[in-house]
Amino acid sequence: METIHKIGRRKTAVARVYVSKGKGNITINDRDLNVYFPTATLQYKVKQPFTLTDTEGDYDVKVNVFGGGITGQAEAVRLALSRVMCEIDAENRLVLKPEGLLTRDPRMVERKKFGQKKARKKFQFSKR
Repeated sequence: METIHKIGRRKTAVARVYVSKGKGNITINDRDLNVYFPTATLQYKVKQPFTLTDTEGDYDVKVNVFGGGITGQAEAVRLALSRVMCEIDAENRLVLKPEGLLTRDPRMVERKKFGQKKARKKFQFSKR
């Protein structure tokens, strides 16, 4: 198996994932998974596609991720890994789709409008 390359996005975070056969090493921006994502929830999000498809420890993962915050980055990596798992075996799609891991989350930050404080918040109105 050669290296498989996929892209995942969430808010403004973009993750480029390169997966190849290996021992289960996950490297993100040349750092270990536990160093880059220190909390257990973020590590769980990244490993979720592997746990659902019972392929933990089978593949080496190299990730380049930028933009957004750490939660958005973790979810971008999760989407990219889910897409890779579907390319490796079409049966994985039946497991990942009901969990919502193949859906690109379309929610983005709403833009600020002119004449207002923020996207929805207005300046204080004074009648007199």
